[in-house]
Amino acid sequence: MSPVRPPGATENEDLVKTRLAAVGKGGGTPETFRIEWRSEGNRNLPVIDMPVSALYYNPETHRIRAQRAHDPARDAALTADPWTPQSQAYLHDLLMAKPDNPDIQDPDFVALMEDLKNNAQNTAGLITPTGIVVDGNTRCAALREIGQPNIRVAVLPEDWGWGDVNDVELSLQLRKTFRRDYSFINEIIAHAELLAAGRSLDETAAAFRKKRKTIEQGQWALALIDEAIKRSRAALDDGTGVQLRRLDFEGHQESLREIYERYKRVRAQDPDLAQRLREASLAALLVDAAKTDIRSIWLVEDFDEKYLKPKLTTELKVAPATSEPAGVSIPGLSITMDAEDSKIKEARATTDKLLRAKARSASAAKLSPAETARNSALIAEADKAIRESLRQANRDVRQAQRKMAAPEKLDEATDALRACIDDIAKARAQNVLDNEALDDALMGLRDTLTRLGRTAARGVRGEPGPGLSWLLLATMD
Repeated sequence: MSPVRPPGATENEDLVKTRLAAVGKGGGTPETFRIEWRSEGNRNLPVIDMPVSALYYNPETHRIRAQRAHDPARDAALTADPWTPQSQAYLHDLLMAKPDNPDIQDPDFVALMEDLKNNAQNTAGLITPTGIVVDGNTRCAALREIGQPNIRVAVLPEDWGWGDVNDVELSLQLRKTFRRDYSFINEIIAHAELLAAGRSLDETAAAFRKKRKTIEQGQWALALIDEAIKRSRAALDDGTGVQLRRLDFEGHQESLREIYERYKRVRAQDPDLAQRLREASLAALLVDAAKTDIRSIWLVEDFDEKYLKPKLTTELKVAPATSEPAGVSIPGLSITMDAEDSKIKEARATTDKLLRAKARSASAAKLSPAETARNSALIAEADKAIRESLRQANRDVRQAQRKMAAPEKLDEATDALRACIDDIAKARAQNVLDNEALDDALMGLRDTLTRLGRTAARGVRGEPGPGLSWLLLATMD
């Protein structure tokens, strides 16, 4: 949190006092804004009008926490002094942008501007007495974009602190009265902050009105993302260091949930296999494979060895690192990402190669022409190998499912017939059985079983099995 006061803090404090006093002297019932304030519970704060141009975006808002890393130079300047025009302009740009691609304006932001034009501001924002926006940063940006000079805001008590700003912002987010949800990455970061502050999984889940399982999934995903970021660190030809950012994983929520669920199940039976398939899944995620394709990695036998490895080029079949990383424990969870055996090391080495290539690709403007060509070729090779192996795995999964479809349906029919036996017995005991209807149904069953026997017997070489032999005998005319 920044301890530095904004340059216009004194002027804002004076203006806030004047307008709060005017509200207190005015007739009628003033508009108020309710917040949860420290241990005392709810507090209603009066609402005033403030000039949009006098306010400052909160550099610590969870709304764009991950997106700040989009431009490292501007983020460094923002960290050094969040109140300069340049730093505030960066925050303004991020508030308008898509969470998964800050270079593009978010359609939801455009819709917010249209709504404010047509319907004005429906819900008040919240600021500190010094003019820092606690709640309503996006609305403030939208009002500036449409040329609206004022914004309705409540004001925190004079004894506010940065801890209060963080707590109040999260509590307001949890009310679900906001216009936009936090993005996936920013929400799991907020969960992590509560856990780090000593909240339990159950308490965090209750605070965010989520299931405990959802919090676990998110924290596992965040641990995987942060591990991937560390592994993506690479040096460019000019000596510049680059790495992936958390925001690069926006949009992969469903795929990460799929990986978590599969990993947890397989790990209970075979931890080493779970690690290998996690690596293959991460590689597939890096080339934007669909969630259903990633699922196939876990539904075939030895995906990495039988499907992916034979399709990798020499460039991607790199030797594993000599150092063996220790297992990674996830705070608050019982799951640990284990250290790996030789096959896992090979899988990690290939994924690391792709991670570093993706990090270089994210810094394309810094690459030399030769470096761009090498990096693009590597990503293209990985993309081709992964997608071809996924197509083959998908095909084999579908074939296996077709093989199992008929037996599974017969099992379901057998269960239904067992239930039918009980129903017949109960109906006879109560003397309510319709014998004619039962006889008609049995004739239909006989015809169906006869057709089933003929179909099942086609293409069978040699003696049929005992089940088919019984069926043919039972339906013989």
